Amino acid sequence: MLFQSTLLSLLPCLVAGITPPSIQGMSLVWSDDFEGAAGSSPNGDTWNIMDAIDTNNEVQSYTTSNNNLQISGGGTIQFVPRKSASGVWTSGRIETKGSWTPEPGKITTLSASILVGSNAAANKQGVWPAFWALGDAMRHGTQWPEAGEIDIFEQVNGLPIGYGTVHCGSTTGGPCLEPLGRATPVAMPTDGFHTWSVKIDRTSDDWTAQTITWQLDGNTFSTLTGATINDAPTWSVLAHSPLYMILNVAVGGDWPGLPNDATLDGYGAMMEVQWVAVYSS
Repeated sequence: MLFQSTLLSLLPCLVAGITPPSIQGMSLVWSDDFEGAAGSSPNGDTWNIMDAIDTNNEVQSYTTSNNNLQISGGGTIQFVPRKSASGVWTSGRIETKGSWTPEPGKITTLSASILVGSNAAANKQGVWPAFWALGDAMRHGTQWPEAGEIDIFEQVNGLPIGYGTVHCGSTTGGPCLEPLGRATPVAMPTDGFHTWSVKIDRTSDDWTAQTITWQLDGNTFSTLTGATINDAPTWSVLAHSPLYMILNVAVGGDWPGLPNDATLDGYGAMMEVQWVAVYSS
């Protein structure tokens, strides 16, 4: 189909079969490298394709259409926000069906290899790609942010800044300083694929000494300790409880603001992911 051909022609360097790298001292627990035919949907045994999400005053509707979400045929998955002729925005969001619990005495790492593209930031106003994890308690009735959220990578408006953030506790103030959360920015390259990771370290028996660490291409840019949260039940929600992973590209919302007429010129706001992985020591 023409849409697939256009996307693939913009990405000549895709390589099939790109698998997560080995990490010394850690075992690969789970991964997806998005193999499949061009234009197909992600593995339905692994992912929920979301189409009924309404949060953060975002303007897009998530769909199951391959106009917004598709396997590339080159070992990646592509997220493409689009605006219809009538001005309606659509985009893609997937969530893992499974969840993973950081084990005591071990380090658990959640990682993904992500490309967000290098076109002018002016063409990305209102665009909000993200790789993040939510507490599985959200699926069982616990409200946000009490269920816990770890944002491994976020970017808004095409600017060369990534963010790692936690949300927890009450909706106002509390240990995670809501509603903004505890966020740390990092300068990020906007060309090529880069690995975004969070490491949850439970090797200490003392919960106040345990850490959540954010990394870009293996380099640490933020560390949060149990002592900083200073609340044992809240730390347990963030670092001891099951998490499921989410990939999406939002449009608009409280943080990036509304898109403008130039947004998405040349499919510039597409997010592409080579693999997602969970490791454990």
